[in-house]
Amino acid sequence: MQTSPVFLDREATVDKACGLIDKAAADGAGLIVFPETFVPTYPDWVWRTRPWSDGAAQWFARLYDQSVVVPGPVTDALGEAARAAKAYVSIGVNERDQHGSTLYNTQLYFGPDGKFLGKHRKLMPTGGERLVWGMGDGSTLLVLDTPFGRLGGLTCWENYMPLARAAMYAQGIEIYCAPTWDNSEVWPLSMRHIAKEGRCYVIGVNFCMRASDVPADIPGRDEIYAGADDWMSRGNSIIVDPEGEVLAGPLVDEEGILTAEIDVTKAHTARRQFDAVGHYNRPDVFQLRVDTRPKNAADFSAE
Repeated sequence: MQTSPVFLDREATVDKACGLIDKAAADGAGLIVFPETFVPTYPDWVWRTRPWSDGAAQWFARLYDQSVVVPGPVTDALGEAARAAKAYVSIGVNERDQHGSTLYNTQLYFGPDGKFLGKHRKLMPTGGERLVWGMGDGSTLLVLDTPFGRLGGLTCWENYMPLARAAMYAQGIEIYCAPTWDNSEVWPLSMRHIAKEGRCYVIGVNFCMRASDVPADIPGRDEIYAGADDWMSRGNSIIVDPEGEVLAGPLVDEEGILTAEIDVTKAHTARRQFDAVGHYNRPDVFQLRVDTRPKNAADFSAE
């Protein structure tokens, strides 16, 4: 689902997402994937402003106000849209703890019955992103069973973390979501590499956004954003099969919905030649330990 949010407007963006879920389902989609932090937007200004400046603080305040508490009204609305569509939905949000001030880059998952199935918090914000997001932990390295295969994924440049990918492969992932903001020419090649390495389907999904998508009434807009020729993200959404072959995309410079047929048997047969965590693994030489315990600021006990 390559599109733009309603910039820094949580309710309007959720309404748009629900409409797009309905549209994709009407076209036969059983799994619908949105970009990272779609609700209420990706904080592109971290790459355009000075850290700790008053302007950056204003942008963060607006993002904080429009971020998503999980669970809450936003997850209720998205779950209902998934239920009405009878589809699995993966969508990125800026998540805020109910009583906290730290935001997280979080991908949410919903089932076709409308249930909230879980979330993945990005483990490591990249560069300027550390001015707005905290770090996730191993407790949200999520892989889910679905009728069409084991579903999960990593966010943006997490996909360049070899051990994070290995942790997903070790959980038997077969449909790998890679929501991103990266619209470089290298990204589609990375998606093909991950599909070939993990012998899984990869769904790389990005925004399509121009500076003109930023409302003029947001304070500081004109200082850092120009008009329609000022691209924030040109896209690059792509779907790849377990042999690394492109099934759809890359889609560039336009909004749109990419679709492809998935047959999980292809992932299984592709692993006959190479299985990174199976017969092609050498646990006697290499070992990976993944700590899946939540890292809470405090643990409260009645004892």
